[in-house]
Amino acid sequence: MTPIADHGAGKVCLIGAGPGDPGLLTVRGLELLQHADVVVYDALANPALLEHAPPGAERVYVGKRARDHALSQDQINRLLVEKATTAGGRLVVRLKGGDPYLFGRGAEEASYVASQGVACEVVAGVSAGIAAPAAAGVPVTHREVASTVSFVTGHEDPTKGGSSVDYRALAGLIGSGGTVCFYMGVGRLSMIAGELGRYGVPGDMPVVVVQWGTLPRQRSVRTTLGCAAADVVAAGLGAPAIIVVGRVGGLDQPGLDGFTRRPLFGQRVVITRTRAQSSDLRQLLESLGAEVLEAPTIELEAPEDWSAVDETIQAIDRYDWLVLTSANGVAALGDRLDALGLDARHLAGVRVAVIGDATAKALLGRLGVRADLVPGRYVAEALAEEMIAADGGVSGRQLLMLRADIARPALPLLLTEAGAMVTELTVYETRLAASLPEPVWAALRERRVDWVTFTSSSTARNMAELLGDERGLLEGVRVASIGPITSDTLRGLGLEPTVEAETSNVQGLVDVLVAAAQED
Repeated sequence: MTPIADHGAGKVCLIGAGPGDPGLLTVRGLELLQHADVVVYDALANPALLEHAPPGAERVYVGKRARDHALSQDQINRLLVEKATTAGGRLVVRLKGGDPYLFGRGAEEASYVASQGVACEVVAGVSAGIAAPAAAGVPVTHREVASTVSFVTGHEDPTKGGSSVDYRALAGLIGSGGTVCFYMGVGRLSMIAGELGRYGVPGDMPVVVVQWGTLPRQRSVRTTLGCAAADVVAAGLGAPAIIVVGRVGGLDQPGLDGFTRRPLFGQRVVITRTRAQSSDLRQLLESLGAEVLEAPTIELEAPEDWSAVDETIQAIDRYDWLVLTSANGVAALGDRLDALGLDARHLAGVRVAVIGDATAKALLGRLGVRADLVPGRYVAEALAEEMIAADGGVSGRQLLMLRADIARPALPLLLTEAGAMVTELTVYETRLAASLPEPVWAALRERRVDWVTFTSSSTARNMAELLGDERGLLEGVRVASIGPITSDTLRGLGLEPTVEAETSNVQGLVDVLVAAAQED
C-alpha cells in the first residue's frame, strides 16, 4: 500500500469513482478519500462514496453530466488548485465517474493542476465500458467470439468541427469479431446504428444497451442493430448508458447473468432503522441486489444525567443478572465502562442475559463477553420465561436492566411477578426523527417503492407519524415485519404485514424478503 505522504503545499488526487457501485472503488482510491480535506465530485460518482470522507472534509458538487454543469471545466480546474493551496496546503480528492482518463477529461485537469505547481496523483478506476456490460451478462471479450474491444465516445466535443470516429474502421472490427462499446451515445443511437449499417454491419448484429450499469436500478435491452434505436425508446432507457455492439451481445451461457439473478435485484426497499443501526441490514439487502433507501425514523440520544447509571455500574457486583435488550444498550454500557476507567473484567460474577443474537454479537464484539442466556425466540416474554426456568430461577435475585426509555414493560413485569427485584435504568433515549429524507418521499409519491421494513414497534409508530396525512402512500407497498410484536403494532396502525420474519433478527427479515421474491 502506497502511504499518504505529507502534501505540504497541497495535492490533488484524480480518483476514478467507478461505474456506480461504490464497492468498485479501488483500495488506493478509498485510502486517499479517507484522508481528504476536500472532495470535489461529479454527477456520476455515487454519493455513497462521500460517507468514506472524514466528517469535517469539505464537499463540493460540480455536476458534469449533460445539461447539468454546476461549474464549467475551466472553473473546475481553477477550483482544484484553489482548494489544494488554501490554508497552507490541503489534500483534494476529485472523484470522477468511471476512469479519469477514459472520456473523463482527467488529462486536462491533471495537466492544469501540474502547470500551477500543485502535485497531482491519478488513480485509475473501473470503467463502465467493461463493468456495465459484465453486470448485464456480457463479457466484452471472449476467447471464442471476440478478441478485440474498442471504446468510443458517442458524444464528441462539438467544437472540433467534425467527427473523429471512423465508423468504417469500427464496422470492420465488428465484422471480424470485435466488440465496440459506445459511451454517452444513447441519444445518438439511431445515427450510430445508421453509420455502422452504412459500412456493412448487418442489421441482425447483437446490440446490448445498459443503463445505470452495476447499480440495483440497472436496466438493459438486448436487441439487434436494426432494431436498437426503436427498442431503446420503447423500453424508456436513457443516459447514462453503455451501448455494446458485437457478437458477445448474443452470448447466453450459464453464470454470465449472476448480477441480475440475485434474488432481490431491482427491488427498492425502504429501511426504517436508526442511521447507526442500518448498515448491517443495508449491506445484506444490497448484496442480494436490492436498491436501499434509508428512512431513519428514530434518533437516539444519551440521557442528560449519567450519575445514576454510573453509580449502579460501579456497584454491579450487587446484581445476579445483567439484562441487555439491544445492541444500543451494549454500546451504552461499553461507553460508560470506558468513562469510568473500567473494562469487561468489572462484570465478572454477573450473569448476562440478552434478547437476540444481534445483541449477543454486539456484547461479544464490544466487550468480549459471551451472553449466559439468549432465548430461542427473540422477544421479551421468551427471555423472561427462560430466565425464570434457569438454574436458580429469579426469585429473590437482583436484576439490572439497561434499556431504552420507551422499552415495553412486559419483561420487568414478568420478572417481578416471578419474585425478582428489578432495577431498570435508561441508557439511551429515542426521539422521533425530524423528517423523512427527500429521496424517500419522492420514491413513495412516485410509487417506486416495493418494500418497507420495520424492525421494531417504535419504527412503525414513528413512520406512521412522519407520514402524517400521507400515510396512504404505503398503499400497495409490501410491508416486512421483524416479528410478532412489531406486527401487532403495525396492525394497530392499519398496516397489515405482508411477511413476518420467522426469526426476529435482521437475517430473518432478509430471509422472508428473499422467500417472497422467489414466489413472485
